[in-house]
Amino acid sequence: MKLNIKKDITYPKIVALGFFILIALGTILLLLPVSSREPGSTGFTDALFTATSASCVTGLVVADTYTHWTLFGQIVIICLIQIGGLGFLTILTMFSMLFHRKIGLKERSFLQESVNTMYIGGIVRLMKKILTGTFIIEFLGAALLATRFIPKMGVGVGIYNSIFTSVSAFCNAGFDLMGRFEEYSSLTSFRDDIVVNITVILLILIGGIGFFVWDDISVNKFRVTRYKLHTKLVLIATFILVVFGAAAFYLLENNNVLEELKIHHKLTASVFMAVTPRSAGFNTVDVAAMTPAGKMLTIMFMFIGGNPGSTAGGIKTTTTVILFLSAWSSLRNHNEINVLRRRLESDALKRAAAVITINISLILLSGLLICAAQPSLDLTDVTIEVFSAIDTVGMSTGITRDLCTFSRYVIIFLMYCGRVGSLSFALLFTEHKSPNTVQNPVEKINIG
Repeated sequence: MKLNIKKDITYPKIVALGFFILIALGTILLLLPVSSREPGSTGFTDALFTATSASCVTGLVVADTYTHWTLFGQIVIICLIQIGGLGFLTILTMFSMLFHRKIGLKERSFLQESVNTMYIGGIVRLMKKILTGTFIIEFLGAALLATRFIPKMGVGVGIYNSIFTSVSAFCNAGFDLMGRFEEYSSLTSFRDDIVVNITVILLILIGGIGFFVWDDISVNKFRVTRYKLHTKLVLIATFILVVFGAAAFYLLENNNVLEELKIHHKLTASVFMAVTPRSAGFNTVDVAAMTPAGKMLTIMFMFIGGNPGSTAGGIKTTTTVILFLSAWSSLRNHNEINVLRRRLESDALKRAAAVITINISLILLSGLLICAAQPSLDLTDVTIEVFSAIDTVGMSTGITRDLCTFSRYVIIFLMYCGRVGSLSFALLFTEHKSPNTVQNPVEKINIG
């Protein structure tokens, strides 16, 4: 197999086409009678929804993964998660390396964009590191989970569930097989299990930290001063979000969904609630039972998401950081954005503004369409659903399976845009337009 890409194709096109093909293939496989426990019980829309959710590592489901899908169907889902999480270009590169095929300069540039690294040099080496690191981390995660799952499920089933959960957590997918205990229960059966909670938290964080950050840390180890600015900002933002989020969720939900837990379980659950909304989609407490403030904080974290070049979704931490830094610079009447003794490139703010504007526009329009199609749905529940879809999170108050066919297609579109990248999706329709060669006269307008 040779990784051979035509010269005239662009990165947004190949990503959009690749995920479209992956979703189409997944849909066909899930429609097969062998995929469902009750042959013929899966309609086209449900198969397409599940394939999109798995390929786009979202986790929203219209049918419980354990009770509805057979072993074959579950394996199809976890394969879609693995390919969608790492990116199909990474998988193609793996096969190219296995068969000793040459990877050209054009392909290398696409791989550079795929993992969001800044340098094309050494990209194949980075791909090897990503693939090796992924399988090692997923194996270790599965081994830790197996120590808790095997006593409850038996050896064979326990190992299988451990592998499935580890891959799903690392890829920030949110799919689970805990329907054997209770349908749509996610990890609520293990909310008191410290090992399961910590393991899943670490898998989510490592998968969502970004492959460029992996490489930077592996090269420079603990010499923090040598880290790239991107790595420093990602680590600082991640730390603040986890610590602030855990403290906030503890205060907001201490007398609500956390009320019956012991103090150390409350702390673990609070950290879990701070980590999983940023793309993973697992939950150890009932999302629908959270306070309005807790739901609002969850929406905020879903919108921020993980980090660039990772398995996570959202507008990304760096986008959020740039917007705040830009606001701070404006308040101080500074023309440039400076942070940690570095000046950010001039286009950084434009890209950040484009990402957040497109995402908000899609969220508002989709929420409006769903509310118009199903006026009986609660606005908060719909808001969580659309944020969860475009940010590829997978958290829900339980309305996913109550959505009508039209609303499900709206969510499918959002999940697809969220994984391809809303900015990349928009570029599909604008990338061939001629740039302006004549500059218009400048005129000021009032802002704010």
